[in-house]
Amino acid sequence: MSPADPRPIIQIDVVSDVVCPWCIIGFRQLDLALQQENVLANLRWHPFELNPTMGPDGQNLREHIAEKYGSTLEHSQQARDRLTALGVDLGFTFKFNDNSRIYNTFSAHQLLDWAEAQGRQHPLKLALFDAYFTQQQDVSDLDVLLGAVTAAGLDTDLARQVLASGSHVGSVREKQQFWTSRGISGVPSMVFGGKYLLTGAQGTETYAQVLKRCRAEAA
Repeated sequence: MSPADPRPIIQIDVVSDVVCPWCIIGFRQLDLALQQENVLANLRWHPFELNPTMGPDGQNLREHIAEKYGSTLEHSQQARDRLTALGVDLGFTFKFNDNSRIYNTFSAHQLLDWAEAQGRQHPLKLALFDAYFTQQQDVSDLDVLLGAVTAAGLDTDLARQVLASGSHVGSVREKQQFWTSRGISGVPSMVFGGKYLLTGAQGTETYAQVLKRCRAEAA
């Protein structure tokens, strides 16, 4: 944006988890809507843990979905196939397999909280999505997290210190509480201009309509 760019900047707050497939789908749809409407946005990611009590070894994804949602193997596979196809349409690669696992994401959220102050939160979020869904990596593992930190252009030594010291534990917990206290119980949840809440991956056209409304109100 040039100094003379007259377009308003729309604040978009996205509550999400890095192991939520609909969060990356929703973001890709939103990104297309932003391009389609030629809108400027300030995107800020907020923490949400789908599985805050998940142990250090994680759990097989099929088993986890069956236990949590009562899904059959057939329905689970159909959901994966649908996500994979949506990903292809949106330029994102899901590489689900029988050994795919779900992991604890609290460390990832601490790093995302730290990265916001460094101005690199968004690239770190995308690097974590890629590590988990495309590379099928353990996003609770320190080496994997540091690999994402490097990909996002951040300092790995500082990232190690963040996790070792727990310096962002309180901040992440506070932000989680903020959103859950306001009724957020599922992700992605997107708040446009501090006013309009959309939950789930709503599709490019729906996001475009909300962006048009926010742009008109800001004009």
